[in-house]
Amino acid sequence: MNVIHTHYTYRVTWSTEDNEYLGLCVEFPSLSWLAETQEQALSGITQLVLDVIVDMQQSGEEKQIPTPLAERKYSGEFRVRIPSEVHRALAMQAAEQRISLNRLVSARLTA
Repeated sequence: MNVIHTHYTYRVTWSTEDNEYLGLCVEFPSLSWLAETQEQALSGITQLVLDVIVDMQQSGEEKQIPTPLAERKYSGEFRVRIPSEVHRALAMQAAEQRISLNRLVSARLTA
């Protein structure tokens, strides 16, 4: 498996609790990196992810290395369970607007 660590989803945010910038990686939610600047937080979390990937590869855990979100394939379909009353209300709204339930819910999700 040839994973490029820079393809992961990184985020830098301010931590009021730590009074520093916090670097995070969506695909590795247990990892974080604190630093004085945004650039250092991003550099730190990126390097930490690389170190973890290398360690996983060396210990034979390649199959557990997550695929970057940007490289995953999405079908555009997923199932959501909702109460029957909500389903009924949405179906009625879709009918009143003369659109499919799928179009109504999709529009609501993207709003």
